Amino acid sequence: MKIKVAIIGSGNIGTDLMIKILRTSETLEVAALAGIDPKSEGLARARRLGVATTHQGIDGLLRMDVFDEIEIVFDATSAKAHFRHDKILREYSKQVIDLTPASVGPFVVPVVNLDEHLGAPNLSMVSCGGQATIPIVAAVARVAKVHYAEIVASIASESAGPGTRANIDEFTQTTARAVESVGGARRGKAIIILNPAEPPLIMRDTIFCLTDEDADQGAIAASVHRMIGDVQTYVPGYRLKQEVQFDFVGKDRPVRIPGLGELEGLRTSVFLEVEGAGHYLPRYAGNLDIMTSAALATAERIAARRSAPAGAGGRKEQ
Repeated sequence: MKIKVAIIGSGNIGTDLMIKILRTSETLEVAALAGIDPKSEGLARARRLGVATTHQGIDGLLRMDVFDEIEIVFDATSAKAHFRHDKILREYSKQVIDLTPASVGPFVVPVVNLDEHLGAPNLSMVSCGGQATIPIVAAVARVAKVHYAEIVASIASESAGPGTRANIDEFTQTTARAVESVGGARRGKAIIILNPAEPPLIMRDTIFCLTDEDADQGAIAASVHRMIGDVQTYVPGYRLKQEVQFDFVGKDRPVRIPGLGELEGLRTSVFLEVEGAGHYLPRYAGNLDIMTSAALATAERIAARRSAPAGAGGRKEQ
């Protein structure tokens, strides 16, 4: 039997997530989509697809007949709204998957640390840049000590809606913290670029990692390639643009990192692009697709854990 889920937020991310679940999931059922705009295209599409809707946000969701049957709630609204949503949903013991930069619960990147947080009441999907780049930082960190990691996420301006634009500061701060706590870097920095090019360009990500000079380049490259394959299991359009690059930062030109001082060593540069699956959003909107794909992968793992019989790798949850 499928686990019932609800989505709060009927914009691009919420609608794409709904369609992904309807088309691809064997373990999840979208029981409701909640928004705040009665004229929302997302709500209209949901009704056409037979999904129950409300335009009264979380308050409307609480009044829906199906609410008691819902086990997981995805929040695809804003960081500010999420704080209220999380407080309310905890009172009803609903597990929450947060697609905003609110960072209420532990940061989760499915291929890096999901197993550690499957039972958490709130799981934060970090940000689109985080989902794209933190796996690479973690790949380097598992074979070398990463002193500093800097990520640059370039997304099409067309794919950055009001929610993304209103949360730029939260994006950079949240992503930088997750680069450290999940990716394993001593210090992290995140930059986002809204590219106004026409036609819109696919999401591009650049990751720089500074390690000890004697780090094994072959081991780093192999680890990155393995991680690319792991992410592709739920984001097929996630790929390297060119081979992993290495160069040395010597004593004659060290980099100055706030809090760490002047550093030298081996710099690893990884260049990615993320193409969306085209379920609802244009394929260039890989930044949105990787968020909904990561959230879906997280929920499906939670569903598998809940449905697993006792003694089959874990106890069955009640």
